[in-house]
Amino acid sequence: MLIRFEVSNFRSVHESVELSMVAVDAGRPEATEVANLGESLLHVAAIFGPNASGKSNIIAAFNWLRDAVQLSLRTWDHTIPVEPFAFAGGAEEPSGFTVESVIDGVRFEYVLELDRHAVSYEGLFHYPEKKRRRIFERDGAELKLQRGLGSLSGTRELLTDRTLALSAARRFDEPLVSGFANNLLRTQTLGLKTHDRRRPIDRRPTRSLFEHETEQSQDALFDLEESDDSSRSDRAQALAMLRLADLGIEDVVVDDLDDSVGGARIRRLRLTHRTAGGAVPLDFSAESEGTRTWFRLIGPVLAALKSGSVLLIDELDASLHPTLSGELIRLFQDRATNPRNGQLIFTSHDTSLLNHLNRDEVWLTEKSASGASRLGALAEFAGERVRTSVNLEKAYLHGRFGALPDTDRTDLLRVLGLIG
Repeated sequence: MLIRFEVSNFRSVHESVELSMVAVDAGRPEATEVANLGESLLHVAAIFGPNASGKSNIIAAFNWLRDAVQLSLRTWDHTIPVEPFAFAGGAEEPSGFTVESVIDGVRFEYVLELDRHAVSYEGLFHYPEKKRRRIFERDGAELKLQRGLGSLSGTRELLTDRTLALSAARRFDEPLVSGFANNLLRTQTLGLKTHDRRRPIDRRPTRSLFEHETEQSQDALFDLEESDDSSRSDRAQALAMLRLADLGIEDVVVDDLDDSVGGARIRRLRLTHRTAGGAVPLDFSAESEGTRTWFRLIGPVLAALKSGSVLLIDELDASLHPTLSGELIRLFQDRATNPRNGQLIFTSHDTSLLNHLNRDEVWLTEKSASGASRLGALAEFAGERVRTSVNLEKAYLHGRFGALPDTDRTDLLRVLGLIG
C-alpha cells in the first residue's frame, strides 16, 4: 500500500508537496491498520481545486516516476525528460520524488533527485524491524549496495548519468528491489492528457480513459473463447461491475470478423441490452460516452482490486454520472470488494463526491502568488482539524477551505461595454 508520495519542482509544483494516505481517523473500517507501521492507511484519496491549480500535475508526477523507472534504461540516452517548474529559477533546480509504500508488511522508501542532465541522488531503503536499512544508495556516479546483495553488482555496469539505478537493478531478480519496483510499476493511470514531448514515455500511442475508441484491452475480459477457471471468474466479475451501473446491459459479445479491405481479422465489441423485445446487441461505438467511460474503467479497477495496486484517475467525473463515481469510490472503501487493499487516487470538480468521502480522504490544490501549486490536507486545513461532523460539500462550496475559482467579471463586463 502507498503510504505517501512527495514531489518538488515538477510542472506547476515548485516547493515540495506531499500526498499522504495515512488515516487521521484511524478507527474507521475504511482504514487498514498496518502493524509494523504503527499507522492505518486509506484506500481512497481525492484531490479537489479550481482549474489550473495543479490537481492533474500531482497525478502526472506519480505517473512520471512510474514511467521513469520503466523506461530510463532504454530511452534516456541524451537527456532526462523531466519538466521542472517554469518560473522562479525552477529550470536550474533539481526535481525531487519520494515514494513510501508497505509491501508484504515491510515499509519501503524510494528517493530520487535529478535534473535534465543527470541523476544527482537516488536511494532505496527498507525498514525491517522498523529500522531503516539501505538497499542501494547512489550519489552521482557512486553506487553503494547493502551488504549481502552481491547479485546487484551488475547494476554498476548498466548505470549512466541518465539511468535510474532502480531501472538497472530491477533486471537482476533481487526480491527486495523487484518487489518494490513491480509494486510501483503496477500503478495504472487513466484520463491523464500527455502535453509535453519530454515526458518519459515510449513512442507508442497513449491510451486514455476518455478517448473515443474501442477498448481492445478489455476484450479479453469478455472473450467466450477463454475457458479456464480464472478467465471465467474475471468475466463474471467484469459483467457484475458492468451491471452495477444499471445501464440495462446484460452481456458483452466479442466477434472476430474479416476485414473486407485489408483481409485481416478484426474484433468487434458489442454490448447486449435488455429490452422489452429481448436482448439486443449494440456496437460499442454507438454507446453513450458515459457507458463507454464506465466500460473502460472495468479492467483497470478490477486489476487494482485484484492485485492491491494503485489506480490514478484524472478527472473522475468526466463523462461519468456522480452516482457511478460514488459507486467506484465505495468499491475501494469497502473491505468486502477490496480485500487486497487496492488504492484509488483521483482528481475531480464534482463536489457531490465529497458526500462519499471522509475528511482525511480529501486534498485541496490552489495556486500561490508565484504561480506554484500548493497541496493541502482538508483534515488539517489552516492548521486546525476539520470536525468529522462538518458537511464537506457545503463547507467547500461556501469557500471555507479555499481552493475555489476566484471569478471576477469586471474585465469581461468592461470589454463588452456593459460597465465603464
